[in-house]
Amino acid sequence: MSNSWIIENGRIIDPASGRDETGTLVVTNGCIAAAGEPVSADTSRIDARGSWVVPGLTDMHTHLREPGEEYKEDILSGARAAAAGGFTGIACMPNTIPVNDCAAVTQLILERARQAAVRIYPVGAISRGSQGELLADLGELKNAGAIAVSDDGRPLVNSQLMRRALEYAADFDLTVISHCEDIFLGKGAMHEGPVSTRLGLRGIPPAAEAVMVYRDIALAEWTGKAVHIAHVSCAQSLALIRAAKERGVRVSAETAPHYFTLTDEAASTYDTRAKMNPPLRSESDRQAVRQALADGTIDAIATDHAPHSCLEKECEFELAANGIIGLESALPLSLALVADGLLSPLRLVELMAFNPAKILGLPAGTLQPGSAADLTIIKPDQPFIFSEADICSKSRNTPFLGYEFPGRAVLTMVGGEIRFQKELL
Repeated sequence: MSNSWIIENGRIIDPASGRDETGTLVVTNGCIAAAGEPVSADTSRIDARGSWVVPGLTDMHTHLREPGEEYKEDILSGARAAAAGGFTGIACMPNTIPVNDCAAVTQLILERARQAAVRIYPVGAISRGSQGELLADLGELKNAGAIAVSDDGRPLVNSQLMRRALEYAADFDLTVISHCEDIFLGKGAMHEGPVSTRLGLRGIPPAAEAVMVYRDIALAEWTGKAVHIAHVSCAQSLALIRAAKERGVRVSAETAPHYFTLTDEAASTYDTRAKMNPPLRSESDRQAVRQALADGTIDAIATDHAPHSCLEKECEFELAANGIIGLESALPLSLALVADGLLSPLRLVELMAFNPAKILGLPAGTLQPGSAADLTIIKPDQPFIFSEADICSKSRNTPFLGYEFPGRAVLTMVGGEIRFQKELL
């Protein structure tokens, strides 16, 4: 199949250059071609009329479950789900079995990723076994191919260890991604509020997240190092991040689509598909997340794709595993923010492509000449009902089945090769 293309009549949106115009994009030998560059005779054409042509989306927070829990997801199935969602690259978290805390596991992931539909970026563990006691060998992880470190799924309680992680990770150009949770305040099943009281479930207050956000901001400010806050869910955390940015602290943050779409009311029928950590919050928190996306407080939209089988979800709410799948639904849910007038198309692409790549230090998120032809074609005005037929993941744990979405990705290209195509363009 050709990896040289002429993509015509699409709305080209590239935050790296500020470009937002209808035009033509040429792909030659798997790279974005410069204007006027000769085109080979076997170049194929794509008519992108009525579509956006954007840099390939990067998900900086994915759980692929391999090694150890391949019945939920594996690298190849997760990559297929990513391609179907418009993602050309995904960063996979280290809470596998065994934990990705050494070169051997990182290398295993990268070896399996050679056959994947999208680019796979391993995230190594901050601490050995993600036990929060001793630092992992960050240099070894970097040399093996890790692009960031995190103990996601387990908050790093030891503040001295977190300080050292920030300092040592900076020496190796590794992004530190922090799961902010006070585990003592966080002993609950859902957001603490009227719904949890009505259901008789233990609640988790927003402070469980915010106190650790404050700690990590304080450590980043003291050391002068950068920290990235994962899956921000509440207004209290956002106020801290906003104020820190105004002071010049090197902090960035992400949220997930479920936090700007749903509230704790989604769990009001004990639906375990609405159980996650951090939990779905109040309507005021949801509105705060939406505002933070618009004003720049939040830097990225990530899926926190967390596949589980029916074994972990079809049980009592308190016993059910946390998390939902999100690779196929993230872009459609985010397009709703554009349809609502909250975000411009350029800002959305910045949140889902340019900024995630920038935070992780990846050569991605741009349509500049010479860059790899990792791109996504989106039809923003093609409403559809989200169904199981749209899911490529091995798991089905999503609360969004039956939702009507405003649009979707219709083509995903990696290195000039089409890895997903919904329809002929």
